Amino acid sequence: MSARSRQVFLETFDRERATTMKVLRAYPEDQPDLKPSPKSNSARQLAWTFANECYLGAKVWSDAFAQGLAAGAGTPPQAPEKWSDLLDAVDQKMGEWREVVTNTPEDQVDAKVHFFTGPKTMGEITRMDWAWFLLHDQIHHRGQFSVYVRMAGGKVPSIYGPSGDEPWM
Repeated sequence: MSARSRQVFLETFDRERATTMKVLRAYPEDQPDLKPSPKSNSARQLAWTFANECYLGAKVWSDAFAQGLAAGAGTPPQAPEKWSDLLDAVDQKMGEWREVVTNTPEDQVDAKVHFFTGPKTMGEITRMDWAWFLLHDQIHHRGQFSVYVRMAGGKVPSIYGPSGDEPWM
């Protein structure tokens, strides 16, 4: 991997992080327990997914599964009760994850790590493939969260283009 490839990832991560935080901040803080259906996570749980994934990101980056880490082991604490504290914690965890990627020596960025490659199947992927996987999964969850924003009566901000609440013209 070239230094430029990592830089492209970090630039993309920074843009997506800012957009994710914008969407999370658009959520009405007085409705953290909203669940679109009984099978859905609450808004608080879904928002906390971003912190959990960044925490897991560092674990996988250090190849914790190959070292015997059971799925779910060492998860971060429960989401803070106060919405603003939750958002601060999510942003902090995203920053910590970025630092892990940034501070890894160039010759170790493409090291292989173990993660799920299919149902109940572990395989090897590069650290950078893992980083991109994690970022794409966060984008997916952000899309889910934008629906929660709308359901809670919040205004959905522009993500990749105009929204019904944030037109560009």
